[in-house]
Amino acid sequence: MHDPIPTVTLPSGIDVPALGQGTWNMGENAADAAREIESLKTGLSLGLTLIDTAEMYAEGGAEKVTGRAIAGKRDAVFLVSKVYPWNASRRGTIEACDRSLQRLGTDRIDLYLLHWRGDHPLADTVAAFEELQQAGKIGAWGVSNFDVDDMQALLAVPGGENVAANQVLYNLGRRGIEYDLLPFCQERNIPIMAYSPIEQGRLLHHPDLIDIAKAYQATPAQVALAFVLERDGVIAIPKTSHPHRVEENRAALDLDITDEDWAVLDAAFPPPAKKTALAML
Repeated sequence: MHDPIPTVTLPSGIDVPALGQGTWNMGENAADAAREIESLKTGLSLGLTLIDTAEMYAEGGAEKVTGRAIAGKRDAVFLVSKVYPWNASRRGTIEACDRSLQRLGTDRIDLYLLHWRGDHPLADTVAAFEELQQAGKIGAWGVSNFDVDDMQALLAVPGGENVAANQVLYNLGRRGIEYDLLPFCQERNIPIMAYSPIEQGRLLHHPDLIDIAKAYQATPAQVALAFVLERDGVIAIPKTSHPHRVEENRAALDLDITDEDWAVLDAAFPPPAKKTALAML
């Protein structure tokens, strides 16, 4: 029997699962589509009802895979997608959203993000987001790959205070946001969405992580996920195309790791002692 899935509350008051599903690298090969769809459906059946995608992923291919996975289940899914920065003019954002909606086979995106900061003025992008929200095409909007200075600039434009989330790279090996960005967002009740929470698998060979995982009869990936999920206001969105890995991710929520073992991981993966540039993949 699994522990309940914890939730993170968006500024609107909506609760979403703290563990969702990513789709980066999905939709790139038609031969993999059936397995990718099965993986997403497995996650939905386990309660991982937040699915994150983007127009960038396989140039819309991941949105199409996502659309097929959620067909007939749309109301049970919290759907996140993103607009390219070069499409994020006032008119371009609206047009990009319409294309994403078509690929996803739905009439609304629950959370629509600016993928990273580009050349278009933030005020124009925010104005488009607000217009899309008023039209019912999106439920809320947010950003991705924004550091503290970017967030401050966003909050200074009209409507910027309505930002609902910031999606950034965060995992045991990429803890830079703990110095300033994470507390900045926590103080303002802006959830962090952690992409690549196991660093696309590159973390999993660390001997200390392996030792702790063995002690809990868990996998290194589960312990790495548990680290991210331990943080207040953080949503983890691991990506996998293998249904059994989705089940493994879900079971990470059942781990109860001691303070002593967290201390071992802190020594192996030290928290930041100073400001560092925002990491991106």
